[in-house]
Amino acid sequence: MKFDPASNIQDLLQFGEFGDVNPSITDSATYTFMEAKTMVDTFHGDQQGCFLYSRHWNPSNKYLADALAAMEGTEAAWVTASGMGAITSAILQLCSTGDHIVSSITTYGGTFAFMANYLRKFKIEVTFVDITNLEQVEKAIRPNTTMIYTESMTNPLLQISDLPALAEISRRHKVKLLVDNTFTPMMIAPAKLGADVVVYSMTKFINGKNDCVAGAICGTEEFIASLADVNTGTAMLLGPVLDPMRSSSIHKNLHTLHIRMKQHSHNAMFLASKFKEVGLKFLYPGMPEHPQHELMKELMNPDFGFGGMIAIDLETSERASQLMEMMQKEGVGYLAVSLGYFKTLFSNSGKSTSSEVPDDVQKKMGLSEGLIRFSVGLDHDIERTWQKIKHCLETLNII
Repeated sequence: MKFDPASNIQDLLQFGEFGDVNPSITDSATYTFMEAKTMVDTFHGDQQGCFLYSRHWNPSNKYLADALAAMEGTEAAWVTASGMGAITSAILQLCSTGDHIVSSITTYGGTFAFMANYLRKFKIEVTFVDITNLEQVEKAIRPNTTMIYTESMTNPLLQISDLPALAEISRRHKVKLLVDNTFTPMMIAPAKLGADVVVYSMTKFINGKNDCVAGAICGTEEFIASLADVNTGTAMLLGPVLDPMRSSSIHKNLHTLHIRMKQHSHNAMFLASKFKEVGLKFLYPGMPEHPQHELMKELMNPDFGFGGMIAIDLETSERASQLMEMMQKEGVGYLAVSLGYFKTLFSNSGKSTSSEVPDDVQKKMGLSEGLIRFSVGLDHDIERTWQKIKHCLETLNII
């Protein structure tokens, strides 16, 4: 039977406290116990349906976590106050001083900075590789390697990671595969393809409204319990707790994610075909020209398309800036970072979301200084949007 993330969410019956069709929001930092022994047991990890303190766990966050686990097909999940909170908590839970990580060199700038710079404090080394070169990945593994880290669709070059192959390498070397699925929710299910842990910035497509910052970690019950351990859990001790009000609003938005992903994908595919027609250099996994197009077709759930992320290369940052400024004036969307919004967002990756990556590393990964990353919005008439973009391209003599 085909894995259906949307129906898995739909099948959850999460009633509110008084039978509300929306789960209740628990606006409380601490919780009452009727017996002192129950509090003692809860501190030792035996919650038995009880809640202790909202940094540990709260009902609103659990509602969202249960829905995310259903979407991913994992045993459990944990929600955090940011995507970086999810990424760093998961990595630090899996790694100790002296360990080694093999990571995709093409990854979100904040993740790259954490791995390349911050982890040095703990003498954790990271080898950055071309994640599409499986031979390079395997050669980078050392006796002290504890994990392979990648993104299902890499930021910002939109490479597709061969998750089943990476999972096979991970199992053979007895290391964990940690996958950031922020760009491809519902489209790709990393846990079903062999990933041990899946992380998200829920700020993006999952929430879809750019009105909050949040993250998620999905994995086995054992791993999620380890994150929450009162003595050794990173999600517990570092305190990246998500506010229950925000958790509740994200939970509601999650129920429309399947509809939104279809429209994001439809609009991005339309723009990709137009970029091809006018001769622009572009990246979109849904087009046959993309080097991992066939792999994407093998991994994806076709119900949700190839995603809303697309990139064009104008070769210089000056040309990229001119086009982005004009597109904003013409009402195409916003010159802004982030993605997954209902309006189209665009930014020059090398000068924004990948700016933490040194220039020489950007060149090594093949990131052009003129790359514009688009997060294509939910426009009803995408032809109308294309005409605005085309006007900008023609006015600036790009086409």
